[in-house]
Amino acid sequence: MKLVAVTSCPTGIAHTYMAAEAIEQAAKDAGHEIHVETQGAAGAEALDPQWIAEADAVIFAADVDVRDKERFAGKPVVSAGVKRGINHAADMVAEAVEKAQAAPDSGPVAPAPAAPAGPRLGPGAKLRLWLMTGVSYMLPFVAAGGILIALAFVFGGAEVANQVNGGEFEGVDYEAITDPTRILDQVGITGVLFYIGGLAFSMLVPILAGFIAFGMADRMGIAPGVVGGLIAVNVGAGFLGGLVAGLLAGAIVMALKLIKADQAFSGIMRIVVIPLVSVFAVGFIMLVLVGKPIATAQTWLTDWLAGLSGVNAVLLGLLLGAMMGFDLGGPVNKVAYLFGVGALASGDFTVMAAVMAAGMVPPLGLALATVVRSKRFSQAERQSGKAAWLLGAFFITEGAIPFAAADPLRVIPSTVVGGAVAGAVSMAFGSTLRAPHGGVWVLPLIGNPGGFIIAILAGTAATCLCAVALKTAWRSKAAETADDQALVAI
Repeated sequence: MKLVAVTSCPTGIAHTYMAAEAIEQAAKDAGHEIHVETQGAAGAEALDPQWIAEADAVIFAADVDVRDKERFAGKPVVSAGVKRGINHAADMVAEAVEKAQAAPDSGPVAPAPAAPAGPRLGPGAKLRLWLMTGVSYMLPFVAAGGILIALAFVFGGAEVANQVNGGEFEGVDYEAITDPTRILDQVGITGVLFYIGGLAFSMLVPILAGFIAFGMADRMGIAPGVVGGLIAVNVGAGFLGGLVAGLLAGAIVMALKLIKADQAFSGIMRIVVIPLVSVFAVGFIMLVLVGKPIATAQTWLTDWLAGLSGVNAVLLGLLLGAMMGFDLGGPVNKVAYLFGVGALASGDFTVMAAVMAAGMVPPLGLALATVVRSKRFSQAERQSGKAAWLLGAFFITEGAIPFAAADPLRVIPSTVVGGAVAGAVSMAFGSTLRAPHGGVWVLPLIGNPGGFIIAILAGTAATCLCAVALKTAWRSKAAETADDQALVAI
């Protein structure tokens, strides 16, 4: 069989490429030819149209909307989340082969719909897909903008912190700078970093809203989504407003696309009428009807976070940390991460510190476990442990996935416990973080770094101890069989 596949995940970093590798290997092991397109953070190198034309079936392992689906029209499709592509690649390949064999093979292929029909998704699955599409496009703005702002604090120190008021440097009017060649003399490198980073970071809500709408209604959803997101920012509705604006824009465009127009009018509908009506409708609803109530809710959430202390703060850190360790870069992990980003955008830096500490712990704890009790892990897991040290240090939680895929019943409880410990300890110490990503690279940006490091060490130790204890007390059937065979051989 000849197969093609597309993999993608919200961040486009780890899951995308791990799924691609697993599917490629599974297809080759089964004796099939396959080509995989990874729609990841580095962009997508599109599949050769000839490969698509010759393919017997298509595999989608994606947590976000696959771009340009119409290329695969008329082909049998197997579609699932990226986690299934990593953990059950052989099953997906087998299903694709089965569908290809069942497809009619004689005569020309009948005209197909514009996009291949995969499994019918329920409302909850569709909502998750739309939200994750928005998150996927938003994260580069969050990372780049947040880290540039943080670097401004590194270079400027307390002086920069004292100058910052309401997101801008006091006394610095960037718009009044008329001589670009002297901009460094007038605002310094810290001013340049802060301005560029702040501009990028300010785009996260409009981009989130625009690409949630894109996931729902394709390209025509982007304009009303971005406009709705900008209004959400201007009325103080923030992150919550962006979510609502994106869903609202997507729903309005989807409704407008249901209007049937004759051939002569269809082009005007798509180019003029739908953008015009959708942008006005979304803007009006956000500005007049729902923007202010959402802004009130956003203010309450910000005040609630700012008022957390003592036991309440520790409990929040424990919950967010457990979520970070639960599915290791999956939807639950992303909800906790986005909560931290939303708090960061609102001026609360303690939540982001707890989230990053908890996200670093799973790979670090499992890497330590492979050293402490190496005999409890396979050779492949011990090799993964070597890479997990680096991945954990850089806040790439997905470094723990190879362990969870091989032994989920013992690994996932261990990472949940370790993440919960790290999040709770970080909140107890009141550590803060001004950057949304970076791991060890952003240690100079952490308030109370000693408490943050203790949180990571405590979470790493908890993950390691739980993993070793569970693997020691609960031997797998495969291990028991291997022991029996060894005894027989003796």
